[in-house]
Amino acid sequence: MKATLVLFMLVSFGAGCFAQAHNDAESKILAMENAWNVAQKNHDVRALDALVADSFINTDYDGTIENKAQFLADAKDTSFKFESVGNTNVSIFMYNGNTAIVAGTYHTTGTNKGKAVDSHGRFTDTWVQINGKWQCVASATTHIQKGA
Repeated sequence: MKATLVLFMLVSFGAGCFAQAHNDAESKILAMENAWNVAQKNHDVRALDALVADSFINTDYDGTIENKAQFLADAKDTSFKFESVGNTNVSIFMYNGNTAIVAGTYHTTGTNKGKAVDSHGRFTDTWVQINGKWQCVASATTHIQKGA
């Protein structure tokens, strides 16, 4: 009976530690998603560079595919002036403690070359822990028509 109780306590403690690590990783990834929005709004290419892996691939809502260099060059373009960038309905799915899929909706407002922009969409980001550092390796967005 004692052995069963000790085993139960060890398993419970291990599960609790795993859950804490899982929650810590989710919190960190959510903070990085928010940092991404701030960096994008401010055209902060240096911050974005740190968030995305060298092998990063971005699939934009129109089907355009960009590698890291193209993504950063696009982020640098100040002809798009952001008023707001935000995510809602965010879910994080952890795999093996070193991979996370983040899915949610985004809403961006601003102007592009003087024309008003009010964009709604869904996104999926794939984060991987590389050499102890979380980085986004892939991102994909899908535009949602207003009122949909």
